[in-house]
Amino acid sequence: MEQPVYHLEHVVKAKEELEDFNGPLDLILHLLSKNKMEIADIQISLILEQYLAWMDRRKELDLEVASEFVVMSSQLIFIKTRMLLNLHDEEALSEMDELKAQLEARQRHENYLKIKAITGQLRERYLVGQDYLGKDPEPLEPDRAYHYVHQPEDLLRGLKSALTRGENTAPPPFRSFAAIVGREPYPVSDKAREIVQRLVTFGVTRFRSLFRGCRSRSEIVAAFLAVLELCKQRKINLAGTDSECTVTCVDNVDSTEAVTALAAGDYQ
Repeated sequence: MEQPVYHLEHVVKAKEELEDFNGPLDLILHLLSKNKMEIADIQISLILEQYLAWMDRRKELDLEVASEFVVMSSQLIFIKTRMLLNLHDEEALSEMDELKAQLEARQRHENYLKIKAITGQLRERYLVGQDYLGKDPEPLEPDRAYHYVHQPEDLLRGLKSALTRGENTAPPPFRSFAAIVGREPYPVSDKAREIVQRLVTFGVTRFRSLFRGCRSRSEIVAAFLAVLELCKQRKINLAGTDSECTVTCVDNVDSTEAVTALAAGDYQ
């Protein structure tokens, strides 16, 4: 026996064709939502075209169109006609503002009804949940069990590798650390003699130039300590700013005397 064939044409209508609205404002809000359009950015031409198409479909389905829908269509046609003639028509703009105000009021009313409808369900859920007491979380004990499975030969191979890992690892020779921790002391007295002789010869020099010929960090430290001690003994004078500082030698300074005074301290 052959399977029956069902023809559903003209029987099942599209959802949009069967959709009904309580008033013209609901229809306009539906069209705005369908076109993803805000009330403030409403386009009369697009909305009017879809509004009239909806009314034509109802007539094709032999459904009555309420008079309020007809009145709204005439109002939309009036606004569109006046705005086509003049975009700044005061009467058309006033009608447009009134329509927007009606749509916003209708939208607020619908949102209020939706919230009111869900409030009862939320209250029931609250009454159910208020009798439950929550339990504080408990700390989980760490699971220290080893859950992996290995072959015995793999374990033996790993053990041998761990035991032989430290073999044949002799410490590096001492000379390898010479460049890292090596100490190259530079006597402060020698650097003081160089500074005083330089000042006696040239009379004045810049503070930064005292460090240009230094070849090691120890020599830089020795030069800085020598300047401090010479200033402390009033053998040299520093003048100027932080960026431009000059060094001069005090009159009648004996370099040997200054060096002897520095040698009395332990600066190595």
